[in-house]
Amino acid sequence: MLIVRSALLLLLVVPAAASAQSMNAEVFHKRASALMSKGPFAMMSGDLKPVMREGQAAAAKARETRLAMVKAGQKPRYCPPEGARGMGSNEFIKGLSAIPAGDRTKIDMTEATTRILARKFPCPA
Repeated sequence: MLIVRSALLLLLVVPAAASAQSMNAEVFHKRASALMSKGPFAMMSGDLKPVMREGQAAAAKARETRLAMVKAGQKPRYCPPEGARGMGSNEFIKGLSAIPAGDRTKIDMTEATTRILARKFPCPA
């Protein structure tokens, strides 16, 4: 289970070039949840790398958007403290699960990631 958590954590903390996303948040949620349920056997799944790439791309795009807003003098949607390093896979999946399934089907992973980060790192009023 530690291996799976570590692999899924990578999708949040390893920088990746933002690429076109192919999954909506609901598809990602289902695939990531299925991987977590496999425990250590998830490492052998052909689904692991595509899910990790999708998560990495979403995290990179959310960060890029936040930094662009700050640079433009606009208030970003989330405000992590200096040196913040993302979150663990369980916390991320819990945050994704908190988004209603109907909403997850309508948003991409960048929007889902931004919503999760906005809950964890709200900006001062």
